[in-house]
Amino acid sequence: MQRNLILILAAALALLAACAGSRSPAEHNRAADSAWQLSEEEWRVRLSAEEFRVLREEGTERSFTSPLNANKREGVYACAGCGQDLFSSGDKFDSGTGWPSFIRPAADEAVAERVDRRFGMKRTEVHCRRCGGHLGHVFADGPPPTGLRYCINGVALSFEEEGSRTEITE
Repeated sequence: MQRNLILILAAALALLAACAGSRSPAEHNRAADSAWQLSEEEWRVRLSAEEFRVLREEGTERSFTSPLNANKREGVYACAGCGQDLFSSGDKFDSGTGWPSFIRPAADEAVAERVDRRFGMKRTEVHCRRCGGHLGHVFADGPPPTGLRYCINGVALSFEEEGSRTEITE
């Protein structure tokens, strides 16, 4: 009886923590570039269902499912939502986590970060600065020289091989 009560209490606390960290739909669309502040319907048309779930609803793809995780070609990883350059292949490393991982963004202004307290944890969430799309999280357990591990959902990225650049427009 006491064990059941403890389990119920723990589940209730976890649910409260998850709800406290959730954001309103308006907060999902905080883009620095007003040209990329699209409605939910516009994003649904522009993105696949899985891209929408990750980029706009801050979901996470299953580990080891993205072909970009094992990608070793030289090029640029861009936002799947707006095409902004986010990460360079030169900064990619195999973290063993099952998601594409990088030691730093391509440029400081490429990504934005904010505290994520969902699921009873405190993490640093990473977003595309241009369109506000959720990319993943950054952790302080990466390799030198930065010591950072940008753990990014592959579905939130598009890869452009060196020498084959195209630009996404509105």
